[in-house]
Amino acid sequence: MFDVLKTSWALFLGMLLLMVGNGLQGSLLGVRGGLEGFSTFEMSVVMSAYFAGFFGGSRMAPAMIRRVGHVRVFAALGSLISAVLILFPVITDPVAWALLRVTIGFCFSGVYVTAESWLNNAASNDNRGKALSVYMIVQMAGVVAAQGLLALGDPSGYVLFIIPSVLVSISFAPILLSISPTPAFQQTKPMSLSQLFRVSPLGCVGIFLLGGVFGAQFGMAPVYGTEAGLEVGRISAFLGTLYAGALVFQYPIGWLSDRMDRRGLILAVALAGGTVAMLGAALGSVFAVLLAVAFVAGGMSNPLYSLLIAYTNDFLEPDDMAAASGGLVFLNGLGAIAGPLIAGWLMGQAGPGGFWLLIGVLMLALAGYALYRMTQRPATPVEEASAYLGIAPTASVVALEAAQEWALEAAEEDREDDRET
Repeated sequence: MFDVLKTSWALFLGMLLLMVGNGLQGSLLGVRGGLEGFSTFEMSVVMSAYFAGFFGGSRMAPAMIRRVGHVRVFAALGSLISAVLILFPVITDPVAWALLRVTIGFCFSGVYVTAESWLNNAASNDNRGKALSVYMIVQMAGVVAAQGLLALGDPSGYVLFIIPSVLVSISFAPILLSISPTPAFQQTKPMSLSQLFRVSPLGCVGIFLLGGVFGAQFGMAPVYGTEAGLEVGRISAFLGTLYAGALVFQYPIGWLSDRMDRRGLILAVALAGGTVAMLGAALGSVFAVLLAVAFVAGGMSNPLYSLLIAYTNDFLEPDDMAAASGGLVFLNGLGAIAGPLIAGWLMGQAGPGGFWLLIGVLMLALAGYALYRMTQRPATPVEEASAYLGIAPTASVVALEAAQEWALEAAEEDREDDRET
C-alpha cells in the first residue's frame, strides 16, 4: 500500500481535490435551484444533464487523448471545469444550468479517463488492485468531505461556487508537476451489447437498473433535501451519510462476494436496499430515520456495482473481460441519465417521497430479476468465481478495464497456486 502511495500520491491528492469540488457543486446546485425557484422537473433536467455529458465524454475523451495527448486534455478540461463552476451563480436559468452541467459532466469524464490511464500505467501487476482500491476510496472520501463544506457557507451567495472552482484549479498542480511519465493510451475494442447480454443477462439488467439508482442518488438527493424542507446543515448531513454508507459497506459485501453464490448476495443486497428505500418514502420526514435510510441505501447500492461486475466476469472468457467494460459503462450511463428525470417526475407526482420510491422500485426490481435468474442456470462454484474489486459507478471505462485486467491476473495466480499444490 505504501508503495502505491509513494508512486501515485500526486494523482491521489489531485483526485481528492477534484472530487471535493465535484461533490460540492452537485449538492450545491440542488440547494441553490430551490432557492432560485426552479421546479422539481427543471432540476431533474439539470441533474440529468451531468450524466448525459459524462456519457458523451467517456466516448469522446479517448479520441481527444490520442490526438493531442494526456497533458493537454487534462489541462484544457480542468480549466473549463473551473470556469464553468463560477458561471452557475451568474446565470441562474435552468436551461443555462443544464448546458453548463453537460459541459461539467463531459469535462469530468475526460479528466477521469486521463487520470485513470496515468494510474493504470504507474501500477504494476502486483499492486494494481491496491492502486484501484485506494483510488476509489479517495473518490468517495472526496465526495463525503464535500458535504461538510456545504454546511459552512451560504448557498444563496457566491463563495460556495468559488470554492470548488479553486479546488479544481489547485488539483491539477500536483498531477501536472509530478514526474510520472505520460502513458500511452490504449483502449480495448468493446463487446457488443447483444453478446454481453447473452453472456450475463443479470449483469446487463442489473447494471442498467443500478445506473438509475446512482443517477437519482448522486443527482437528486440534494433536490430531495430541499423539497423535504431540510435546512442546509441537515441536507449536508443527509448527503454525507448517503455517501459514507458506500464506503463502510464496500469491504464486507466484497468479502461475502468471494465466499458465496453471488446471485444470492445480489438478491439480498438489492432487497435490503429496496426495502429500506421504501421505508424512507414512508418515514423520511423523521430526520433520524432519514439518516439511517440514507446510510443503508447508499451502502447497498454502490457496492452492488462492483458485485455485478464481478458476477459478469464469472461468465466471461479471460480475453473478453476488458472488452465487456465498454458495454457495462454504456448501460450504466443510460440508466444514470434516466434516473434523475424519472425521480423528478415522481417527486412532482408524489412529493419528496418519490425520490425514495424510485430507488426502492429499481432495487426491488433488481432483486426480483436476480431471483428469476437463479432458476435459469446453476451457480458458479465459489472456487471458480472471479475476484471482487470495489469500483465506484463514477469510474470511467479505463478504471473498469484495469479492474478486469486485475481480476484476470488474480485468477491466473490462483490457478498457478492450485497447480503447485
